[in-house]
Amino acid sequence: VSTQSTGSSGINAEYGSFAGEQDKLEESLELGGAGYPALAAVNVKKNAVLHHRGGFSKDSINEFLQYVIAGRIAPSVLRKEVPKLRKATPWDGQDGQLPVEEDYSDLDDIELEPLKTEL
Repeated sequence: VSTQSTGSSGINAEYGSFAGEQDKLEESLELGGAGYPALAAVNVKKNAVLHHRGGFSKDSINEFLQYVIAGRIAPSVLRKEVPKLRKATPWDGQDGQLPVEEDYSDLDDIELEPLKTEL
């Protein structure tokens, strides 16, 4: 979490994590249902959350934040209390490693019986 002072806009902190790393937080903010990356603006005092539904480009995020600051997006009510964050491993700045795929080439030799299509 990094704290920022932005004056009267009310935005004063930002937080980022890997998908699933803060599952309780994601659940309370109802994030991840549409996939990742995901972005939300939260006002804990007002028990409100605003979800970014657009693309994840610089322009789209900028427009979302401008709409949030101007009050042009209707917030949703937080249905669950925002939990405390768990201690997490800091990002090393590198892309993650893809999981090693299992070798199924030995299954190519298996002969299967034809499917029966009787009812």
